[in-house]
Amino acid sequence: MSPVDPTTPLTRAEETAEVPGVLPESLTDYVSYLLRRVHAQFSSTPDGTDTDSRDFLVLDALTGQDWASQLDLAERLGINRTIMVQVIDRLEARGEVRRTRNPDNRRQYVLSLTDRGRDALGAMRRAVAERDAGLTAVLTPQEIARLDELLTRLLPESAQPLVQGTEYLVAQVHFRLRRHGDDKLAGTGLRVRHYGPLSALVASGPCSQQQLAEHLAITGPAVSQLVDELVEQGLVRRGRDPHDRRRYALEVTDEGREKLVVVTAAVQELADDVAALLGPGGEEELRTLLLKLLQPASDSGEHSGSGLSENAKSAVPARG
Repeated sequence: MSPVDPTTPLTRAEETAEVPGVLPESLTDYVSYLLRRVHAQFSSTPDGTDTDSRDFLVLDALTGQDWASQLDLAERLGINRTIMVQVIDRLEARGEVRRTRNPDNRRQYVLSLTDRGRDALGAMRRAVAERDAGLTAVLTPQEIARLDELLTRLLPESAQPLVQGTEYLVAQVHFRLRRHGDDKLAGTGLRVRHYGPLSALVASGPCSQQQLAEHLAITGPAVSQLVDELVEQGLVRRGRDPHDRRRYALEVTDEGREKLVVVTAAVQELADDVAALLGPGGEEELRTLLLKLLQPASDSGEHSGSGLSENAKSAVPARG
């Protein structure tokens, strides 16, 4: 099986996977999962795009200093290297960033903010502040400050001064935790996101693809991509639904059950890492704040999982 590259950009199905208004209870104990949902909620609101986000992060990082290595800046900001090249090309074409050869290393570029870039950054900062206010309107000012403080703890120290604003903190922490979790599964062909479907299918037995999508609160294309990946690796099989011969029933193979043990361990390790970085009480506090951000959406719909048995809720190992 082919290994997963954690720096690979998300596919369109992954980017738009989350169904607003529902939260699968079996996954909400995990801060990393809630961050994914909050990031999806923020991204789905008008007046904000990933392009704007990356442009702002790069321009803001260049304030007051040149950057001697484009690749180092990409790593600090958690931006895929290929995407970083596209971002710098775009900013350079707009005259907002100047890229010159590093005299100490001709293979590297020094990045500098131009006067036009400073003007653009000023306008972006005002827009970021307005958007943050709208996205976090359900929180008090004290809760917003605490949320930002807790999120910052989950970033490497070298990246902490480079990321400001709740929306950008959510995005950066989400991407870093996703990569950190996937790194734990390097060489297995698995990603942390495979935990949800495997654990649900083991707990509840065979079900249709539609039922699985409803339980995980993700879209049809997203669950189709997940199932295809698991079937290709021999972890899930498509059999005929005994209740409806016109559709398939998904079930986990023996190898899939073995791999669930592996991915469960990675999920638990990731949760333990998060708890350690947040300190005593920090994990529950952050979880409460993230759930509060998600509450307006989840109020509009019932919890997911109607298509699977209640046993699915016990598939997640208890958090200590």
